[in-house]
Amino acid sequence: MQTLTRIKELLAARGLAPRHALGQNFLIDQNLVRKLVDAGLAPVRSGGLDAHGPGPSRAPRVVLEVGPGTGTLTEELLARGCEVVACELDPGLASLLREALEAEHGRRLHLIEGDCLDSKREVSSTVLAALGGRPFTLIANLPYAAATPLMLALLTGHPECHGLYVTVQREVADRMLARPGTKDFGTLGIVAQAVAEPVLLASLPPECFWPRPEVTSAMVAVPRRAEPLTDDPARLADFCQAVFSRRRKQLGSVLGRQGPWPPGVSPTDRAESLSIPALIALSRTRAPV
Repeated sequence: MQTLTRIKELLAARGLAPRHALGQNFLIDQNLVRKLVDAGLAPVRSGGLDAHGPGPSRAPRVVLEVGPGTGTLTEELLARGCEVVACELDPGLASLLREALEAEHGRRLHLIEGDCLDSKREVSSTVLAALGGRPFTLIANLPYAAATPLMLALLTGHPECHGLYVTVQREVADRMLARPGTKDFGTLGIVAQAVAEPVLLASLPPECFWPRPEVTSAMVAVPRRAEPLTDDPARLADFCQAVFSRRRKQLGSVLGRQGPWPPGVSPTDRAESLSIPALIALSRTRAPV
């Protein structure tokens, strides 16, 4: 596994340096890299799905990695027999990865140079073509700017993604785990908890990365539920984004005061105080005015 010295050597040999604009902070704690992979490749997940099927002779596990950087996590995934679809926006790092990994792992490594998203709501068509509709798991040290839109896109539109195992900014992790009535409760957490079961795996101080970011990060496991609380997560996401943009207003002001209202919900309630099942029920029958 790559050490910090090795990462610096790989970059220096090609005249590259971490790009702050792309959120390039490389995870250098080898124990945390293993912890993330261990979680993502666990064959049985409590309350969730086994994306990879039973038995020792099963096909290689398909993993999507976004922001592979110099390939530290990629190498670990390949060493464990995974088939990796790696999406790297930085042309210099994409070239580095091709030189370092494609010759040896070409059959199990699909390297995509470009953005992981075609739009803020849609996963890259090139990435989806490489995944080929197969069940997969996202395991990644996510670039900060891509984290929330990518996770929402996968949770709402891609049930074949059986789990997200990622490092993100701590504030993003807090939103994923937030409960009703708290300041962090909003669209990301509601959707994540409706279709999956987010769990905080570790809090990561800045020294776990190089260069050191100015914020604390977190490692989160988000295994998809075998039975989601909603059959239309995209509708739920759209509904929540609309009502939480006016989160301090009474629901009657946002949705209109005429009925019907789900049991236990009234026009004087505010979205931030409702349970996730109540918000799901509202999203099925009402739309913001």
